Amino acid sequence: MPMKPRDPEGRSSLFGRLRRRVGRSPAGRGWRRGSALELWQRSLGFAALGFLTLVPLLIVISAADPANGQGFAQWLGDGLGVSAPSRRKVEQLIALPGQTLRTTTVFSLAALAVFGLSFGAAVQTTYEKIWGLPPARWWARWRHIVWLASLIGLLLLFAATPLWRQTPAGGVASVLSAVLFLWWSQRMLLGGRVHWSALLPGAVATTVGLLGLRVFSRLVFSPLIATNTLAYGPIGTVLVIQSWLVGVGAMVYGGAMVGRLIHDEYPRVAGALRRRR
Repeated sequence: MPMKPRDPEGRSSLFGRLRRRVGRSPAGRGWRRGSALELWQRSLGFAALGFLTLVPLLIVISAADPANGQGFAQWLGDGLGVSAPSRRKVEQLIALPGQTLRTTTVFSLAALAVFGLSFGAAVQTTYEKIWGLPPARWWARWRHIVWLASLIGLLLLFAATPLWRQTPAGGVASVLSAVLFLWWSQRMLLGGRVHWSALLPGAVATTVGLLGLRVFSRLVFSPLIATNTLAYGPIGTVLVIQSWLVGVGAMVYGGAMVGRLIHDEYPRVAGALRRRR
């Protein structure tokens, strides 16, 4: 029996229809929004500013707490979710609390303040682009200070309170705290221009993404710290921490974008379900 010739036109037509259908789907619209937002580049900026701002500030503030002898290294190991050997590598990278306080200068604190304002402005700008809002006025910079102070306070609270990771109730409380903080963060940085109900899906999506990142860190970043330290020395640990911060930025921005997509798609999906009934 003679074989039927292939139909490249039909195949291309099939792929074309599939591509158009995927492009019209919520996932396709979300992909286009992420590409237009330059999500990956903004995540890299989040990691750079976060490393210049949060890491030094948390080192200094946690070093000032005599009850927290291990300082910032303990918090960072918990945040990464790494194993005990990898956590010791992180502790070797961070200065001791007493040494941190002795070497801190007024100039370094002033530089941290400048980087902190830039960090808050970068997060606010991305939130505004996600929601299609114009830039806020220059006098709204006080929101960056309040947001950064609240973020540092929350992170230090988690670091100083080990119960949140030792009991199931503490784990639930930490997840709820993260959702509430991310929910408030969007509202605060956007200047109340988006309703609370529209911002809640983004806070939930970001929290879920950060939980997934913690699992990924345990499986991938924990062994990478050990291998990179052997290959590159202390700079290897820095590279892993920086990669983790890129992931955090992707979850923060991507979660907010998913929340905007859910807010936009919900009326369309609800209308389609009502028509089917």
